[in-house]
Amino acid sequence: MLLDPATLDLVQRAAAVLAAAGGGALAGGSISSELFQSEIEVQTPVCETVAAAETELRQLRLRLQELVHDAGLVLGSAGTHPFAYYEHQQLTDKARYRSIVDAVQYPARRELIFGLHVHVGVGDPEAAIAVLNGLRPHICDLVALSASSPFWRGTPTGLRSTRQTVFATFPRSGVPPAFGDYAEFAAFVALLERAGVLEDYTRIWWDIRPHPRLGTVEVRAMDAVGRVEDVLAIAAYIQALARRSAHPQTRPWRPALEDQVVRENKWQAVRHGLAAQIVDPRAGGGSCSLSSRILATLDDLVPAAEELGTLPHLEHLERLVRHGSGAERQLAAYECAGDVRAAARSIAEETDSTDPPPRLTNRVAWRTEPARTGQDSSRALARERFS
Repeated sequence: MLLDPATLDLVQRAAAVLAAAGGGALAGGSISSELFQSEIEVQTPVCETVAAAETELRQLRLRLQELVHDAGLVLGSAGTHPFAYYEHQQLTDKARYRSIVDAVQYPARRELIFGLHVHVGVGDPEAAIAVLNGLRPHICDLVALSASSPFWRGTPTGLRSTRQTVFATFPRSGVPPAFGDYAEFAAFVALLERAGVLEDYTRIWWDIRPHPRLGTVEVRAMDAVGRVEDVLAIAAYIQALARRSAHPQTRPWRPALEDQVVRENKWQAVRHGLAAQIVDPRAGGGSCSLSSRILATLDDLVPAAEELGTLPHLEHLERLVRHGSGAERQLAAYECAGDVRAAARSIAEETDSTDPPPRLTNRVAWRTEPARTGQDSSRALARERFS
């Protein structure tokens, strides 16, 4: 978000910031425009490790902050702006954005939301589908861990991730289907293309989607977050989950039931964040604490994290679970000051912090309590693109 330092409202200055950056290339990555002129997208280059991503992301954030400060502005990162109005935003003059607004209409015009996307490289198309299916039950984890949008148009919504409900009106959004194999996914895309419903698979905006052209699985469920260390912890969690999911040992149980449980648990995370109680099908229809399940999952992911060298990042994730997401900090600032601008100020302060936090050197014990009862190669869908 590009913010006015005095009012903390959004300002329409993305074109000026990009011009100052010489068109968008920064460090090893880039910045680019987005739907509205009040937002900037930051893109790291491809990184082989989370440690490499940390170096790139910190450099990008620092350089972008310099550009934004030079323009007399302040940077902010969260799922929604606490009090801005979409009616006041200027659309970026690019064909892609004009076509999206033309196709989607009102849901696109009000899409004043900000997200975090993580791509994980996979070796082949069947592994991509296995990762998608393996990550589906953890969409609620990712929503809760990244939740940073408890306000909309100046009002606390009672949700921890209001962004999810705003974007839910977009077509082909939300929880993806559990595909049986890559051929089924490709057939679905080809069917919609032949019907003229979409130009290509990038107009599918699920929480998780295969990205054949890049050879990745793209995880899109998260709100944008302010702290770099939170971004990295979430990325490390996704990477470890993907490593574990790439070669599943069992097939999903009763797909229709599993699908509805995934959707219900996502809603509970949208509403309550890390404090959610979720449906636990293994307990015969009982419930469990989402936070406790995340902590138990972290225990299970230790071998993968050790192989990937990401234990310190998962240790930070454990602290995030215990201390709360950005949504909780925004709400605390709002309740303390009685002013929604205090929530915007807390976003700006978190985003502007560039000092990395101290890291634990020893592994912590995470588990604290038991759970309670196609056909179109021109659209880059060719299987070999995943190699």
